[in-house]
Amino acid sequence: MHLRAIAALSYGAGDKALPMESADKFAIAELIQAWGLYRDQGKWKELRGTFTPDGHISVSWFRGPFEQFVERCRAGSGASRSWSRHHLFASIVTVQKDRAIAETPVIIRVRQKFGSVEADLTSFSRFLDRVERNAHGWRIAERAAIYERDRLDSVEPSPAFDALFAAAETAHYPEQYRYMAFRLAHAQGRSLASVIYRDGGAETADLQARYVRWLGGGAA
Repeated sequence: MHLRAIAALSYGAGDKALPMESADKFAIAELIQAWGLYRDQGKWKELRGTFTPDGHISVSWFRGPFEQFVERCRAGSGASRSWSRHHLFASIVTVQKDRAIAETPVIIRVRQKFGSVEADLTSFSRFLDRVERNAHGWRIAERAAIYERDRLDSVEPSPAFDALFAAAETAHYPEQYRYMAFRLAHAQGRSLASVIYRDGGAETADLQARYVRWLGGGAA
């Protein structure tokens, strides 16, 4: 479905937003979709342009300045033994003057080798964004990935995958990102971030409260 049609469903006839606010919501939704395309296609210059210069991002394997995140992605794209894609769905956007909060469901797919075994990770998550309007338009100031559930499947059924799974020690990882954590433990140059947001976590509740305060005019 075309993005404009998706946006129409999200901000449809029941939305009493003013025309300008609806235009802002559409621009923000398009920005978020563009992030996914640029990230997955390795368009690093365009990807940098989706965030403010001092933007911050928190995902499973990285927490810090967005510029450093882009550099890590770029450096790893050639040497990586994995392949990943972000399938983003329609965003729910709340606008308050030159500030906005957007929440976007996302399915993250990663294909990775564990020794000789190829496996597919599927992570059901969502992106929570603080978005600001500056002289260049709407830009993401902060993004946090919130993890919900995930799974790991063999690309081709094999005794080797069954043995890998049987030997895996995953019970100590939170259920919301259990197999994402397992994959990162076997990924070259990657490790778990210091803080990972998940459904039901105290850190996630604090994050959401901070975003709401910021939308109302508070500090970030």
